[in-house]
Amino acid sequence: MNENERYEALRHCRYVDEVITDAPWTLTPEFLEKHKIDFVAHDDIPYSSAGSDDVYKHIKEAGMFVPTQRTEGISTSDIITRIVRDYDVYARRNLQRGYTAKELNVSFINEKKYRFQNQVDKMKEKVKNVEEKSKEFVYKVEEKSHDLIQKWEEKSREFIGNFLELFGPDGAWKQMFQERSGRMLQALSPRQSPTSSPTRERSPSPRSPSPTLPWVLNKPSPPLSPKGAASASISSMSEGDEDEK
Repeated sequence: MNENERYEALRHCRYVDEVITDAPWTLTPEFLEKHKIDFVAHDDIPYSSAGSDDVYKHIKEAGMFVPTQRTEGISTSDIITRIVRDYDVYARRNLQRGYTAKELNVSFINEKKYRFQNQVDKMKEKVKNVEEKSKEFVYKVEEKSHDLIQKWEEKSREFIGNFLELFGPDGAWKQMFQERSGRMLQALSPRQSPTSSPTRERSPSPRSPSPTLPWVLNKPSPPLSPKGAASASISSMSEGDEDEK
C-alpha cells in the first residue's frame, strides 16, 4: 500500500476523527503544539533515530506518552516477510486473474514459468477431482454391490428353500410322483380274483345214474382133494336143494 492508500485505510477506521498527512518521524514540540496533540500513543519499544536511541524519550519525560500493547503474530514485518516468501504464489495468482506481467513487474521468462505452473496446477486439480469422483463412484458401486449380494443371498435362500420343499426327501414332488405312479400301476395291472370264491350248487339232474354194482374179487382157492371134492359137491347139492325148497 502506498502512503495515500494507508491514509484512506485510517480514515475508514471508526475510532479515527482526523488524519494528519506528511507527519515527521520525530515529533517535535512545535508539531505537537501546532496540531494541539495532548498524547502520543505508541508501543513502548524504543525506536532509534539519528542522534537518539529513543525518538519518544522527550514525550515520555513530558508525560504525554501512552504505551500500547502489541499483538503477537500481527506486525508489518511479518506481513512483508510472508509477501516476500510467497511472492511466486501471489504473482501467479494475479496473472491468472488477468494482470499483465508488466503491471506485476515480472520478466518474460518468469511470466512463462508462472503460466506453465498455473497449467500444471490446473491439471493437478482436475486429477484430484477425478480421483475424488472415482472414489465416490467406487464407493457407490461397493454399496450397490453389497446390496445386490445381500439381495442375491436372500433370493438364493428363498430359492433353495422352495427347491427343498418341492424336490426334497419329503417334498411335494415326491408325494405327487408316488400318487401318480400308484394310479398308473392300478390302471395298468387288473384286479386279482379273490382266492376263495363261492361255488355254485349244481341242481340235481332229472335222471339219476344207475347204481353201480360192486365187483367182488374172491381169492383163488387151493385145489381140493378127492375127498374134499366129494364133500364140496355134496354141500353144493344140499344148498341147491334148499334153494328149490
